[in-house]
Amino acid sequence: MPVKPVRLAAALIALAFAVAPATAEDVLKLGVPQRGNWDTSTPDLGQKAGIFAKHGLKLEMLYTAGAGETTQGVIAGSLDMGLATGTSGIMAAFSKGAPIRPFSSSMTGADDIFWYVPANSPIKTLKDAAGKTMAYSSNGSSSNLGALALIRQAGVDIKAVAAGAAPATFTQVMSGQLDIGWSAPPYVVEDVKAGRVRVIAKESDLEAFRNQTVRMNFAHIDVLTKKADQMKRFLAAYDETLEWMYSDPAALKTYAEFAGISEAQAKLIRDDYFPKNNLATKRISGLENAMADALSLKFINAPFTKEQMDEFLKYYAK
Repeated sequence: MPVKPVRLAAALIALAFAVAPATAEDVLKLGVPQRGNWDTSTPDLGQKAGIFAKHGLKLEMLYTAGAGETTQGVIAGSLDMGLATGTSGIMAAFSKGAPIRPFSSSMTGADDIFWYVPANSPIKTLKDAAGKTMAYSSNGSSSNLGALALIRQAGVDIKAVAAGAAPATFTQVMSGQLDIGWSAPPYVVEDVKAGRVRVIAKESDLEAFRNQTVRMNFAHIDVLTKKADQMKRFLAAYDETLEWMYSDPAALKTYAEFAGISEAQAKLIRDDYFPKNNLATKRISGLENAMADALSLKFINAPFTKEQMDEFLKYYAK
């Protein structure tokens, strides 16, 4: 007797579900600040290139306005991990008992973040900005720490303001709501070249930041323990993606399309603002300076003991 179509369809569906677990990719949910930055584009570019799929992973990205939003999502458990978050901000959350740990470096050095004013602004340097407002993305971000450290270095009374993502900050600056904006490539780079705004400070003006691991990738401790194999594969795919981003012209094309810029702009941003070694995931340096900055800016109440630092780095690059 021939198999009825309905019974055959049901059998095929059952067969599909039976084999699905063996072929399905594992899903990881990522909080990624500042969509379109070269460094934060790594997971998206790697997914477009099929690199994460090759490692059996599917990534779901939530792009956030900054580290504060990213960190809260991971702490709450709605995100598995957060990328490119200020080291001192992660230290602050850890010191308060948050169930998060860094698992790799995201950025060492400070070649990318800068602060600017409109071309007609009377502000030439931060020393001219007493009583003015200076933007950063969100609390706990590297731009937050950078802004506070630059204000302290300038020795004048400037009000640091959480302004959100770079595009939103630019609108506030150009409309006069903020005096000094923050940004990172690709945002505002063309406006600097066109003379619409002037750069008055860079994070690299802070000597302690030049060789400091200023941003880290981190995850919820449950993810690090219960999804250890997925995390290992994520880091392997992430490293492979970084190699591809610096070696294959196709990566520049993919990034240019993703960020909505030209390939020439993409190459300039990569080569001038993001030296490859700065993005190395296993590189770590200057944590003592990061901790000292976090302490002086009251992000943490006391320096980490050796035991606390060992626990903080327990899952680092493993």
